[in-house]
Amino acid sequence: MTPKELQYIEDVLGNEQQMQTACNNLASQVQDAKLKTFIQDLSDKHRKCFDTFYNLINS
Repeated sequence: MTPKELQYIEDVLGNEQQMQTACNNLASQVQDAKLKTFIQDLSDKHRKCFDTFYNLINS
């Protein structure tokens, strides 16, 4: 793997972690139940995306 490819993967993983954290923080502040569920679903999708990328590089 080239350094540029590795940097891209690190950026993607960092972005996915950041988005998951942001979604979790926002979900904890939202009062509307439907909106809270939507944001939590987004957080789950970012976690799954992170896990997919992580597993690809560790296989």
